[in-house]
This record gives sequence, structure tokens and C-alpha cells, in this order.
Amino acid sequence: MTTIVLITGGSSGIGKSIGEYLTQKGFSVYGTSRFPENFPESKFPLIKLDVTQLDSIQSCVAELISKTGRIDVLINNAGVGITGPLEEIPMDEMKRNFETNLFGPINMINAVLPSMRSQHSGLILNITSIAGYMGLPFRGVYSASKGALELITESYRMELKSFNIKMSNIAPGDFATNIAAGRYHAPIFEDSPYKVPYGATLDMMDSHVDSGKNPLLMAEVVHKIITSKNPKIHYKVGAFLQKFSVVLKRILPDLWYEKLLSRFYNI
Repeated sequence: MTTIVLITGGSSGIGKSIGEYLTQKGFSVYGTSRFPENFPESKFPLIKLDVTQLDSIQSCVAELISKTGRIDVLINNAGVGITGPLEEIPMDEMKRNFETNLFGPINMINAVLPSMRSQHSGLILNITSIAGYMGLPFRGVYSASKGALELITESYRMELKSFNIKMSNIAPGDFATNIAAGRYHAPIFEDSPYKVPYGATLDMMDSHVDSGKNPLLMAEVVHKIITSKNPKIHYKVGAFLQKFSVVLKRILPDLWYEKLLSRFYNI
């Protein structure tokens, strides 16, 4: 039986790479996009979906189950970046980020659970971020939304164990994608007390994405997880130093780690 995979945010970046790779490996892949008609050359079908709208989520899942009879793997990949001093980011933008990065995935998970429970099997992969393991300067909202999804996954795993539904996080570091273009950037105000450090951090973040890893690496890890018998809870994918930063946070005293991050960001 062909494995049915649903990937949110499958029209570009990491989601597109995962979809194309799994298609080549013989999986039956369906991606999503808010505007699927804009991607006629997609190598796998795209279903219309806005992860911030519950009716859109329910419609997407119902359409796929009607078409295929089942969903074996859900990959919560859709997400958005956000940058800015916490004092200056509009509260509406903070809430919008959590709607996409946290509540959207939760609603997607809850929408596929009845089907997975009835078939007594399923795998859900949540694409989080290495940034979710630490509070980063001028990326605090993003770190918080991705970190929350990491913890939510741990809870879901225990609640779903008896139904043979498995769940894992995959936390990427910087990858060469178009995520920077889709971020919400709080403006750099001329009279802001954060003007200099925030501006410098913004330039650094964009350069890290431009020189990031090939998204194919994420696709290979996803394939490995799907084909493994007992997936781990957490996976980290990216440059050695980015993955090592998570280890350092675990072993260093808090103030030492804070000083290390501050020095890296020159603040």
C-alpha cells in the first residue's frame, strides 16, 4: 500500500524539497499552498490551505481523505519568521505568528487524528527550529512559537501512544530558502534605542539564510524518519555549530550561555 503524505507549505523551500524527494522515493505526496494555482509546475499535487483558518484546514483534510481514503504521514512544515525588538513588535503580529507556527499545526494535527486513530497508525512530523531551543535577541517571538511546538509534541506523543500514532520534531538550522523574504520585520525606527543592534542582527540573519544548508538534507532526514520503526522525539538538522549550540545550552550555566549568545550577536 502506497504511503500517503500531506505536507503543509509544500510550494517552496523545505516543504517543496521534502515533497519532491519523497515523490521520487515512491510515496504519494500532497502538498498545500494558500494559492496552489500559482504553482502549475509542482511535481506533486497541491491542495488549497490556509493553516490559520480552521475551516480551510478541515476542508483540506476532508478533500484528501475523500481522494485517497487515508493520511499516513502529516508534515507540519508551514511557518513564518518574525523579527524585531519585543518592545516594538505590534501585538497583532505576534499573535499572527503564533497562529501560523503553533495553533495552525495543532489544528492540523487534531484534524487528521480521527482518521489516523481509525486506521490505528500514523506519523506526524513537526518542523520546528533550532531557534526554538533558546531565546534569541530580536527573534524572541519566533523562538517562542517554535519552542512551544517542541513541547506540545512531547505531550501529544504520550497522549497518542495507545493509538499507535507517532510524532516527532525536526528542528532545522539555517537553510538556503526564501524564508527571509516572507518574514515579518519590525521596522528599524530612526529614533529606536534598538536601531543599531537590531539592524546589525537583521543583516546577520539574512546572510545566514543565504549561506545555509541545502534543503535536500532536510528531505533525507524526513525520509529516514518515515522509514524508521521507532522515530525519536527530537531531531536537529543543520550546521554543526548550530546543533552544538543546543548542547551548550544544556551543559553551560545560564549566565555563561547568555554571555556567549550576546557576544555572537555583538550586543
